[in-house]
Amino acid sequence: MAEYVPTPEEANRVIWFHNARLIDPERGEERIGTLLVQGGTITEIDAPCPDGAVHVDCDGKCLAPGIVDMGVQVGEPGAQHKESLRTAGLAAAKGGVTTIIMRPDTTPAIDTPEVLEYVTRRAEARTPVNIRAMATLTRARDGREMSEIAFLLDTGAVAFTDGDRVLTDTKVLARCMTYAKGLGALIIGHPQDAGLSTGACATSGKFASLRGLPAVSAMAERMGFDRDMGLVEMTGVRYHADQITSARTLPALERAKRNGLPVTAGISIHHLTLNELDVGDYRTFFKFTPPLRSETDRNAMVRAVAEGLIDVICSMHTPQDEESKRLPFEEAASGAVGLETLLPAAMRLYHSEGLSLSQIWRALSYNPAQLLGLDGGRLSVGAPADLVLFDPDAPFVLDRFALRSKSKNTPFDGARMEGRVLATYVAGTCVYDNKG
Repeated sequence: MAEYVPTPEEANRVIWFHNARLIDPERGEERIGTLLVQGGTITEIDAPCPDGAVHVDCDGKCLAPGIVDMGVQVGEPGAQHKESLRTAGLAAAKGGVTTIIMRPDTTPAIDTPEVLEYVTRRAEARTPVNIRAMATLTRARDGREMSEIAFLLDTGAVAFTDGDRVLTDTKVLARCMTYAKGLGALIIGHPQDAGLSTGACATSGKFASLRGLPAVSAMAERMGFDRDMGLVEMTGVRYHADQITSARTLPALERAKRNGLPVTAGISIHHLTLNELDVGDYRTFFKFTPPLRSETDRNAMVRAVAEGLIDVICSMHTPQDEESKRLPFEEAASGAVGLETLLPAAMRLYHSEGLSLSQIWRALSYNPAQLLGLDGGRLSVGAPADLVLFDPDAPFVLDRFALRSKSKNTPFDGARMEGRVLATYVAGTCVYDNKG
């Protein structure tokens, strides 16, 4: 397990955070208080300062559990020129992300215990934050032969997914689900009807027609989700939909949860804060999989997060080099970097959409930690001191060339944003400091 290991000196350090606006997603609270950390663990809340403790004056700014970012693509191995473990870790620390959940779509794919062990060992030596990896559901993500799920689980895989490669062979998927159910493993699916969505780069509608872009109906997501729900009902496997982006899918998600199926759902911060019109004149930094939806869909997704129907918000960090983005819209690679922009983009939901910080952090940190069985995402005694100190109101203009990620493909370049990370702590150790 690739997690930060403090030095003996750090393990004995006592830190007292005071004058902090504590964001507690577990209890749904926001209040002024203090936090005491020792040995990388939260030991007391609202306690007086003990002798010899290091004082950290939070100056009334927000102190929250570090973000647990599900579904981060790292280029290493195979595409280090886009993103390495080191640069992903530095970007995460700057963005308040204390735990990266790495996708298995590397080269080679993370489909054997040997590749998984290789990745986690390199992560331990190169990154200042925690990194846990998912493994593929099928070998090489080709949808034909099941991966070694049991061995991968023993080696530390937190979930199993083929990413955005939809497994079209229903019999193979059913066998994978049945086997995963017996092991208690989590499967992460990408709800999409592959036949309809192949080759599409926009959502069907007036905008796509005016731009002449190959488009797919949002019903493709609903159809893929309905198929997966039938298999979940048949097998009983724990299932997480990586991205629910269409209002047409929400009734099916609500029905599945109401019927007691072990189902959760996530969404990327880009689909929560952007819509199809942002593509403008074929701006490839706004090309995603699935494509950006209508403003009506976006508003429905924000309400679903507020109601708890959608459980997880993630960056869906997908680094792409200049060569793969500086192409005609149809040919350009999909995705955007998001480790450093996740928090300020999420502040748009706080300032404009009426979501509370505790609601946002429940989806950013507490829910993903609970879903993956990680002991984080909480401000409670005994929890790891993985923390982010941030100012939700600090304004700035984003410069993509100032990002620590190797790739600079962000749709927020030049955007006016609010919300700046001041410091990030992993196991009580400061891994990023911008308090000035």
